Amino acid sequence: MTIAVINSGGANLGSVVHALNRLGAESVLTRDAAEIRAAERVILPGVGAAAWAMNALREAGLVEVVRGLTQPVLGICLGLQLLFERSDEGDAECLGQIPGTVGKLAVDASLRLPHMGWNQLAWSDAGDPLARGLSGDEWFYFVHSFAAPVDHAVATSEHGQRFAAVVRRGNFAACQFHPEKSAAAGARLLANFLSS
Repeated sequence: MTIAVINSGGANLGSVVHALNRLGAESVLTRDAAEIRAAERVILPGVGAAAWAMNALREAGLVEVVRGLTQPVLGICLGLQLLFERSDEGDAECLGQIPGTVGKLAVDASLRLPHMGWNQLAWSDAGDPLARGLSGDEWFYFVHSFAAPVDHAVATSEHGQRFAAVVRRGNFAACQFHPEKSAAAGARLLANFLSS
């Protein structure tokens, strides 16, 4: 299986590739449009700000490439947020594969922002391919200040408010947490993506 990890310039690229290697899956870290289009699976990781990441994708000529993908695509962290229409972070126009706007997490003074830590998921669609073998008792590692609305969520989590932890629309799926840093539970989710 060919797996393209889009080189979006984020800090988590190496750990995503290593997590795939631990599963016995070989991947290529790339900005090459032909390589991305030809891959059987595509992963869009991201760390940082939405406006900056969208600019990096534009400069690499990859915005329309990603929008046109028909194979299974998995967004990770900022990669989830980029799949929506807009982000309030930098008032960024995003990829528009999922309707809605990503907004800043609404937290009171008792909660830290960014949200950094381990949370459980509430699966609203336990039949989703990414949920295979996951009960909701597992813990996943999150680092984010912005979050997507729950309209297209197949799993949610909470930090001051309920937010989309896993989303799906057509061949595009994404998780707000970092599966590559979420131990066995994250490895299971990545394996589910590779076999979906």
